[in-house]
Amino acid sequence: METLNIEIVNPKAKMLLLNLAEMRLINIKSDPTLSEALAKLRKKEAEAPSLEEITQEVEIVRQARYERKIQNNN
Repeated sequence: METLNIEIVNPKAKMLLLNLAEMRLINIKSDPTLSEALAKLRKKEAEAPSLEEITQEVEIVRQARYERKIQNNN
């Protein structure tokens, strides 16, 4: 299967493409709008870690690096 991006110059061309799609010769997919993309990202917002959880993880990593640095210097 080959994918093409087509810029429609003449409105008649759009009708031709829609007719081809009706005959199931082609599939037409539109790019998501910004609001659709944001909505998709916001769906997963509940799964995202909170700022506190991120801060705790960063502190754990920093502490581990600090301890390794001290051990390597001794």
